Amino acid sequence: MTKLPDEAPSSWLPWVLVPLVAFVAFGLGRCVPRLRSPEPESAEVEAEVWTCSMHPQVRQPEPGACPICGMDLIPLSEHAAGSIDQVELSDRAALLARIETVEVERIATPGVDLRLLGRIEIDESRARNVSAWIGGRVDKLLVRETGASVRRGQAIASLYSPEVYAAHQDLLTAARQVAKLGNASELARSSAEATLAAARERLSLLGLSDAEIERMARAKSPRKSVAISATDGGTVMERLVTQGQYVEAGEVLLRVADLSQLWVQLDAYESDLSALMEGQTVEIEVEALPGERFSGEVAFIDPLVDPRRRVTRVRVEVDNASGKLRPGMFVEAVVRGGPSGEGPASASKQKPLVVPVTAPLFTGKRSLVYVEVPAADASAKPSYAPRAVELGPRMGELYPVVAGLAEGERVVVHGAFAIDADLQIRGGASMMAQPDELEDTALAVRVEPDEVLRAELAAVLGAYLDMQVALADDNWRSAQAAAARLVKQAQAVTVAPESPAAELWRALGPALERRASEAAQSEAIEGARGAFLHLSRDIKGLLATFGNPLDSPLRLAFCPMADANEGAEWIQAGEVVDNSYFGESMLSCGEFRSTLEPGQYLLSSEAASARAGATKHEGHTH
Repeated sequence: MTKLPDEAPSSWLPWVLVPLVAFVAFGLGRCVPRLRSPEPESAEVEAEVWTCSMHPQVRQPEPGACPICGMDLIPLSEHAAGSIDQVELSDRAALLARIETVEVERIATPGVDLRLLGRIEIDESRARNVSAWIGGRVDKLLVRETGASVRRGQAIASLYSPEVYAAHQDLLTAARQVAKLGNASELARSSAEATLAAARERLSLLGLSDAEIERMARAKSPRKSVAISATDGGTVMERLVTQGQYVEAGEVLLRVADLSQLWVQLDAYESDLSALMEGQTVEIEVEALPGERFSGEVAFIDPLVDPRRRVTRVRVEVDNASGKLRPGMFVEAVVRGGPSGEGPASASKQKPLVVPVTAPLFTGKRSLVYVEVPAADASAKPSYAPRAVELGPRMGELYPVVAGLAEGERVVVHGAFAIDADLQIRGGASMMAQPDELEDTALAVRVEPDEVLRAELAAVLGAYLDMQVALADDNWRSAQAAAARLVKQAQAVTVAPESPAAELWRALGPALERRASEAAQSEAIEGARGAFLHLSRDIKGLLATFGNPLDSPLRLAFCPMADANEGAEWIQAGEVVDNSYFGESMLSCGEFRSTLEPGQYLLSSEAASARAGATKHEGHTH
């Protein structure tokens, strides 16, 4: 038997070990726990929202086409800075959008730069007619041309009049008879003198002056013609007779006018009337006289509007001593500032709040501005919030603010559309997202009270404010006393029956008296507060109709927990919230919604907000 060499096992051992090691490694791998990558947390991932850049109201859970315009939807960024009702911009974004703001301010007389077109006309008060004071034939016409100048007393025509001829003949005969009977009896002389006086009276009644009659009495023969003289000097504007024409007594021969002062009749559209008033200084430019300017004052504004052209005539009196201006010329006029001089009437009026014409955005009947929200600290980014406002008619480059803004607030005058577009994309209450006209927020009829009515309304409001403070102090007796005083002040308001305020006060006055009486006769403070709730709504109606009659600002406050958690508003004078509905228990619960400056009207939507109900409860403090 042959024996294998010692090296033989080493030749086959690898072939046995390699499979064995692989088997062991595979088994170990099955036993070791598998290492897993971290999985997302179990929190539900918020689904992405897709919208249309042209119609931001469209919201879809997945990409696709806009159902309105067919454009591709884009993802909506839900983590945009700022709240949904405000736009917060970084410094770079504000710079790229070119955001500019100005402060809302009061000005004594708005810097009106109103340009109007018109024409030069004759001053009607300086136009005269030269008439024939007796009938006859025009033998000689001494003024033949239109445009000629005549002097006062200048003869313009020679008129043959049989009536004057006969009267002159009687005068001469009577004069000779008196001279002939100089030595006759008293009876004969008196009879002749009476005949002479009657002849003189007849000529005087025909229109001749005493001096002319004296000259006629000394004449040797009766005149066949008499001179017609101009009673006033001026320029002949129209000639109405020709030589040889027969005219009757009183018939107009010439029309003359004094052109040393003229009228400029400007055409003002209805939208311009609010910026016009009598006494304003007007600068006038005439195309025929380049480089020259004439000035005058608004003397009269026509109370009627031309139904065809829809314009009103505005009369400006202009001095024309130089004679350069001529009737019929077209002019361009610039109306600037208020009435010349500062009178008591202008001093008593409240200076209006104004904003530039570039500030408001208009959609339908609404006007919207973007107000700069004051930053909490210096490091905060600027933010802007939309604000509905009510504006008066445009005055040049300014709009007067009737309601919605307070003095000192800053409004965006450049870049408002960029801010509004950003707010639209995020679904906020932008210009296009808000309804054009809310229910129960129709524009209130506004009346500008005179000094007497303003003082009476101030007394009514003063009693209401005393009641508000008493309820905030939980002082029921003082609230009752203030309510009783409010009844008397409301009864003392006197409104003329024919004034625009009469019908409005007939509705407001009894309502105020009724609610104040309920508070005065209440048996507990809760009853007074219930009457105060309704009284506050009537006071808001007063402020929306007549404006703030006080010389200090008022504030519209809101508490979301009042009126059984429906929310209620009230008016107060202080700068710190004083809750009249809860008193000391929740004295600071609420927020200020707007500030009403002296003479400013409450925004109509705010006046109706209590009826519409309050839905915004955030932002208040306890």
